[in-house]
Amino acid sequence: MEIYNTLKNKKESFEPREDNKVQMFVCGPTVYDHIHIGNARTFVFFDVVAKYLKYKYGDENVTYIQNITDIDNKIIERAEKEGVDSIEYARKYSEIFKQDMQALGVTSPEYKNATDHIPEVIKQVQTLLDKGNAYLIEGDGIYFDLATFPEYGKLSGRTASMADDAVSRIDDSDKKRNKGDFAIWKFKQHNDPSWPAPFGEGRPGWHIEDTAITEKYFGSQYDIHGGGQDLIFPHHEAEIAQQESASGLKPFVKYWMHSGFLVNKEAKMSKSAGNFETAHELLKKHPKEALRFYLLSNNYRSPLDYSEESIKTAEAAVYRINEFRNRLLWFHGKKEADDSLIKITDEAMQEIESALDGDFDTPKAFAAFFDFIRNINPYLENIPANLMEKIIKIINLFDVQLGVVLPPQELPKEVVALKEEYEKAKENKDFTNSDKLREEIKILGYKVEDTAYGPLISSL
Repeated sequence: MEIYNTLKNKKESFEPREDNKVQMFVCGPTVYDHIHIGNARTFVFFDVVAKYLKYKYGDENVTYIQNITDIDNKIIERAEKEGVDSIEYARKYSEIFKQDMQALGVTSPEYKNATDHIPEVIKQVQTLLDKGNAYLIEGDGIYFDLATFPEYGKLSGRTASMADDAVSRIDDSDKKRNKGDFAIWKFKQHNDPSWPAPFGEGRPGWHIEDTAITEKYFGSQYDIHGGGQDLIFPHHEAEIAQQESASGLKPFVKYWMHSGFLVNKEAKMSKSAGNFETAHELLKKHPKEALRFYLLSNNYRSPLDYSEESIKTAEAAVYRINEFRNRLLWFHGKKEADDSLIKITDEAMQEIESALDGDFDTPKAFAAFFDFIRNINPYLENIPANLMEKIIKIINLFDVQLGVVLPPQELPKEVVALKEEYEKAKENKDFTNSDKLREEIKILGYKVEDTAYGPLISSL
């Protein structure tokens, strides 16, 4: 199994640090609003990573943690505008986030709130102060001194002096020793939420919560850290600097994985740009399986174009999978499977697993699955028990690990028959007949939309 490691800028053979036990952490949301579908891409992808690792190593051997940033300037500002307590405000959107994730089929992470780990944050801040890696700015907070960590930038290939974005969202101060120094503790200001600490009452900086959480559950080093590409610099660089300075152990994380952006009209989708769709709203319009298929339809490290047409195409794909499973269960032959069918099925499973073993290449896995469906479809009327088990295993991989198989549901058989005739008419360019069949389907209460995966049939 291979993983593209951002730290090494190449694919590497995956070998867990401790036998077959895998520890994985992914940066979660800052809960001040609904997440957009671009955020959901990251969370869905790493849900698949965790579930596939469990498939390979066993459920009991994979621990996947995701933090929830429930204390932050953005949360405080939004809460003030609405005239509510910021902790309660964060709790509200934290619950909405978890509900949306559940609705998207993201069920693998253990969620950890930043505010539940204040003692761990304080301990790590104190360690960095004691070791000379951090310093105090009166009336402001505790800052990490980048001059004490010469390797800063080894993940991104950048340095603190290369760009203004080395200053994170709560770290601006004209009293910092170095431009890129970042806050690990912010002293109490006005009515901000705060906690007592030996070095002054306050709250955590953005970066410190992640390393405090992972150190508690994983220790000073672990296997996989994931997140969106926008977090590589400065957030993940800051995490490395903090943890490797505090523990003296390297590397902090063995494999770094980063998902690409969702692009809306050639621009990165973001809340600040206002060019986003929320996962919450899209789940009202599309099955979760279709949204997952869409989010997994491109290589996870590459940008993914957003469009309603793309989601419709994904919807057609998951309905085609559903059709295949339904037909498989309708026709259950009694003959023994011949060697050619067994060969087709075994090779399909090998190709699918090889794609997922090759840095979680979900588009390649989808392509192999649909090739298999095309190859096996002509024989569905005579699928015996000894082959059925193998085919169900393939379907279960796309159901349990990738989450793109719809719950059992059937179109009326007369609609299915008309749909098959419609497909043949389209293939033969018999558009007069295909238009006639489209109208017959409409009379039965369904509409036809053509996609790359064939016609999508849905209720009027």
